[in-house]
Amino acid sequence: MVSSTVPRRGICVFAASIEAMAAAAADAERAGFDSVWTSELYNRSATITVAALALATSQITLGTGILYGVGRSPLMLAAEARDLDELSHGRFILGIGNGTRRMISDWHGLDGESPAGRIEELVPLVRDVWNLDAAPVKHDGRFYHLHISSLGDLAAGSQRQIPIYTAAVNPRMIESAGRVADGLLGHTLFNPAYIEEVVRPALAKGAEHAERDPQDLRLATYTLAACSADEEQARREAAAMIAFYGSVKSYGAIFEHSGFGAEAQQIREAFAARDLKGMVGAVSDAMVDELSVAGTPAQVAEKLRRFDGIVDEVVMTVPSFQISPERVAENLALITAHCAPGS
Repeated sequence: MVSSTVPRRGICVFAASIEAMAAAAADAERAGFDSVWTSELYNRSATITVAALALATSQITLGTGILYGVGRSPLMLAAEARDLDELSHGRFILGIGNGTRRMISDWHGLDGESPAGRIEELVPLVRDVWNLDAAPVKHDGRFYHLHISSLGDLAAGSQRQIPIYTAAVNPRMIESAGRVADGLLGHTLFNPAYIEEVVRPALAKGAEHAERDPQDLRLATYTLAACSADEEQARREAAAMIAFYGSVKSYGAIFEHSGFGAEAQQIREAFAARDLKGMVGAVSDAMVDELSVAGTPAQVAEKLRRFDGIVDEVVMTVPSFQISPERVAENLALITAHCAPGS
């Protein structure tokens, strides 16, 4: 599962504009990063931005972290992934997830029950579409229905089997990665203790359920990286982002496991009262230390070593909650300059 002592290093270039993201990806490639990732929300498409990143780079691995699988049919998800892999000349990782149950139901208008079952049905279907030249797809499941045969224009063996990573927070969803995916992409709040004590056992359990070797799975994780010449500014920004995540009940297990259940409850109560200052104020220094890598460039580079021997890849993502686009760009630039592999 973990192939080396020092993980590969990636960076998420989620920024204010597609042009800014493409420029940040090119900078990361020049700096020597192993991978660049992008995400999506209601105002941004991961597929479009990865296409821009592919055209701005030539060698670095590109990934969606994450793309909403629930918002696309298996057919179109497979087609978009093929195009992105072709555009990047075989550098693409398809990272997919569901979001929270409420996001599935309220944002996408779909059944929010059994998100693990949904992803376990989706991933094999995507692979079946990629291999449509070998056999038609005839599937009637709980979440997806697909009946299609090749039209004869897919050359056998011409398509790389694109790696699929699935996103997860809680144990049952982590098991899904072990059952059907090539790797797991962990949440921004993952810390070494949670990875060792919760993530790795759940991933192995899922692999064993599917009679797979856990050692064949890749384990990557996001980590919240706040970098500034002013250490306290970086820590305040990390605290604001942790408060944002703390307002989501689905992430409660991470806070509980890390000993911050009471603080998370305070954050949710402040969120319910629309008390932004109270949300951020509930985030303790210990939470910033445990749930982020924050500080000066030298401090962030040193703190990243906490993932050595723990994961295969660590992907830095910068705080964005209540932070200006200019400051987000500055943070990205500092991380790119000071936290590349070998720094």
